[in-house]
Amino acid sequence: MSNSLFSTIARLKGNPRACVYTEPLWGLSMNLCMPYLSVYMLALGLSDTRVGFIVTINTLSQMAFSFLSGPITDKMGRRKATAVFDVLAWCIPSIIWWRAEGFWFFLAAALINGTNGVTTNSWHCLLVEDAEKKQITKIYSVVMACGQLSAVFAPISAVLISRMTLVPAIRILFVNAFILMLIKVVILYLASKETTVGETRLRETKGMNVFQLAGGYGGVIKIIIGSRGTVFSIIIAALAWIVGTINSTFWQIIANKKLLVPEAALPLFNVFRSLLAIIFLFLIIPRLTKGLLKLPLLLAFAGYFAGQSLLIMVPAEGVLKYPLICVSLVFDGFGLGMLGMLSESLIALHVNPEERARIMAIRYMFIMIATAPFAWLGGFLSDISRNLPFALNLVILAAGFCVTLFYYRKTEDHSV
Repeated sequence: MSNSLFSTIARLKGNPRACVYTEPLWGLSMNLCMPYLSVYMLALGLSDTRVGFIVTINTLSQMAFSFLSGPITDKMGRRKATAVFDVLAWCIPSIIWWRAEGFWFFLAAALINGTNGVTTNSWHCLLVEDAEKKQITKIYSVVMACGQLSAVFAPISAVLISRMTLVPAIRILFVNAFILMLIKVVILYLASKETTVGETRLRETKGMNVFQLAGGYGGVIKIIIGSRGTVFSIIIAALAWIVGTINSTFWQIIANKKLLVPEAALPLFNVFRSLLAIIFLFLIIPRLTKGLLKLPLLLAFAGYFAGQSLLIMVPAEGVLKYPLICVSLVFDGFGLGMLGMLSESLIALHVNPEERARIMAIRYMFIMIATAPFAWLGGFLSDISRNLPFALNLVILAAGFCVTLFYYRKTEDHSV
């Protein structure tokens, strides 16, 4: 028990505790509605291609704000930047999504939501900069589990959709998201303090503007290129992000439109996958992430590959449909939990702590550049066949498996 994630939760202090303890509010707000955003857009008249286009625009917006996230985080401080940009990125778009009537509403929300490129950076700095390095993988496992806690409340979504139909139910969930995210922002701000590195960067950047700070990216890029582990961690994160974007955008569509799963039943599958991710994160993954991280990475890519393959093969009719969907979600839950935790842990383990904010900014910008074409491509492929976005995921997951094997041919790094 002393090495369990439950023990990790109990022993957290300072900023890691503030970040982790408030994270369930993310699950109870955005995670209750964001998984259904794609089918919500379809219900309001958008095509698969337009859904993919909206996601691409969102990704490009994130890319722009990711570029500036390092200087902004250093200039404003981790704590303040997180509070300000959480409101911009989540609270304001939630109001737009609530009142959305068509394409232009979703486009505006996507552009504003892209400001989460800043808060993603600042929040992670706030989470890990004062944490012990040996606790980082466990902390990210806890964070992933907290984000999945919405599974306990997801039946509420199913009841709302069955009684009110999809659009009115999702509108209510976006109002809930606005309220709970605002509460999360306030609690986190009051319960946290600026990190030690953050205070140093505030002093060092005094009198400089954001664009002057961005001009120093050349030196940061040299630091990144000079670290083989950092380059590897960025590539893994980009591949994980691409797969996750395609899966989260098009899973509800393939389930509802191809496999004919009723809209009211979609939240129940989200419950199942989230509960599996929590179980894996608490009981299985900690046993696999002791020592070299090669095997956990390979298992993550292989598990995700198996889940996506099964999803493509599920028939639209017959008694095997629902059991096969559940089996595919077992593999997806494992891959989701493992790959999500490892992709964040790897960069935290390798990043130069004095330049964390700007290195993370470059990392997120690269991820957004890599991801942007795939959301639109996924929508284009989905208009041809609902299977094709997941066939694309298989190619990306196979690439991740090969990259991992290649990297570990020459290194024995990442022992934790």
